[in-house]
Amino acid sequence: MDILEAMRVIKKHAKDETSANIIKELVEQIIDERDQVKKELSLLEAAIRNDYDSIIITELDLNDPGPRIVYVNDGFERMTGYKREEVIGETPRILQGPKTDRATLDRLRESLVEGKAFFGQTVNYRKDGSEFINQWDIHPLVNHEGKITHWVSYQHDITERKRVEQSLIDSKVEMDDFYEKSKHTILDVTDDGSIRFANKSLQELIGYEKEELQKLKVWDIMPEKHGEILENNFKKLWQEDFSTQPDYRFILQHKSGLPVQVEASIKPLELKTEKVMRIEVSNISLRKKVLKTLYQRNQDFSRIFNTKSDFKYGLSFSDSGNPEFRWISDDVLKITGFEQYECEGYEGWKKLIHPEDQKKALNHLKKVSDGRSVCSEYRIRDKEGNEIQVMDYAKPVDISKFDIKGAVVVVKKDQEEQIV
Repeated sequence: MDILEAMRVIKKHAKDETSANIIKELVEQIIDERDQVKKELSLLEAAIRNDYDSIIITELDLNDPGPRIVYVNDGFERMTGYKREEVIGETPRILQGPKTDRATLDRLRESLVEGKAFFGQTVNYRKDGSEFINQWDIHPLVNHEGKITHWVSYQHDITERKRVEQSLIDSKVEMDDFYEKSKHTILDVTDDGSIRFANKSLQELIGYEKEELQKLKVWDIMPEKHGEILENNFKKLWQEDFSTQPDYRFILQHKSGLPVQVEASIKPLELKTEKVMRIEVSNISLRKKVLKTLYQRNQDFSRIFNTKSDFKYGLSFSDSGNPEFRWISDDVLKITGFEQYECEGYEGWKKLIHPEDQKKALNHLKKVSDGRSVCSEYRIRDKEGNEIQVMDYAKPVDISKFDIKGAVVVVKKDQEEQIV
């Protein structure tokens, strides 16, 4: 309501001109204060827009059913799918669900009861039931007397960030597992180069039994040229306790003749009867393979989406959980004979995906909607009803128009054996 509209109401109900002017001044003051609050709130939102997606302001009362929502910004609507009018008067509990962490909510309540700010994160749910990881930063709002009147919650959807973090953690775990295995690959050598001890990991690395190794010199398990170099320098290195450098790189030779590149730390070990050099071996060849595999795994989907496919699509799930093509590239016409518009929506998806493979394709898409990049092979149909074998590479995307982006490649019979 603006001041002109307010004046019409005031004059209609005021008993005289003097009363009308008094009420007019009061209403003008209220409107000015309201506009000032709106301006300050707008500045606040602009200041934190890069850090937070959503703002909620609730009442102070924490008792059941919980603090009622009195304000949400546009970011809240985009993040949760709820309209402002749907949540005003409700509590933030409408965002909670089966995977919402109860312990986190208990810590939140304890902090608020004590009048303290709270920072945390847990799984929340959008209006359509889909999950997202919500990061809260909640602070008390106080009046001019210093009393808490409301709570303001700054919120951020960190689902994608958590997915990336988990991918990095998974990669680290794989590397940690590798190092855990490699660091226990041990070889003990005496002062004449004889192999006194080799643990099971070392035996598996080069294909020799323990009894075979005990009859050999350390240079006998190297390619001839590398073995000669070590044999010629062994006495000098032994006298220096192999301390000329912290780590050595050399090549061992598997019993089959294949080279194995290794990195080794060498330290003297005093036994009761003799001194040996303990060599802890790390398989560089395997490490390179692991790193290459991890790198390749992270690059595959980027490569797929940046190279030619037979057709691409954008897809979302409806409120009822059905997959719906939001768009599909015009290449689909060349492959299937269907026009783009014929493939749109859920009916278009059912028309394109082979009936016997729709369950498989749906499970594929659900895995992607959980935040993973996934590839799957299934059949589609052309306009004549002929089946076409395809490989669908799909990944989640963080945009408002659709949730999943896919690239579809037709699998030719002579390519099937090459697909991993």
